[in-house]
Formats: sequence, C-alpha cells, structure tokens
Amino acid sequence: MYGLIGKMKAVAGQRDALIAILLDGIDAMPGCLSYVVARDPKDADAIWISEVWDNQDSHRASLALPTVQAAIAKAKPIIAGFDEHHETEPVGGYGLRGG
Repeated sequence: MYGLIGKMKAVAGQRDALIAILLDGIDAMPGCLSYVVARDPKDADAIWISEVWDNQDSHRASLALPTVQAAIAKAKPIIAGFDEHHETEPVGGYGLRGG
C-alpha cells in the first residue's frame, strides 16, 4: 500500500470551502482505500489530508481523473500553501486490508 499525509493551508476564512471541494466526488477514485480530510484544531486555516492507496501508481493515475482535475482547478484560488507532505507505507489498520 502507499500512503500520503499532508497539511494544507487555506486562504484565511476559506478552510470550510476548501474542505467541501476536497470531499466532493471522492468516491470514484480507483485504488483509493482511505481518504480523510480533517480540520487542524490549532490552526483555523489548516487541514490535514490522509490517504491510503493500493499502490503509488493508483495515486498518480487519480491525479488525471476529470473529477480530480476539476477539484484542483476549483481549489487552487483558495489554497494558501502546503506546510507538510509525508509519504508512508501503510501496513494495515481498521478498514484497510493487510498489505
């Protein structure tokens, strides 16, 4: 399995709008085993995104999906930046099949 954990900053006051964009249409991403968007309780403009994919190629392929491309275009104006980005190798967990 392939995992990503990242912290993203929204333009001030736009965190909920960014979350809504990121959560729209996520059910049609082949190979995605888990996609979680969470508010950062210590930063009113930050969110954390945790993803688990069956493999890295599925993640790469998802970036070309029309729904993902549309979400990126819609979100870009309200993204202030990316604070952290970590690749992981998930080995299992509740809701995930073992790798």
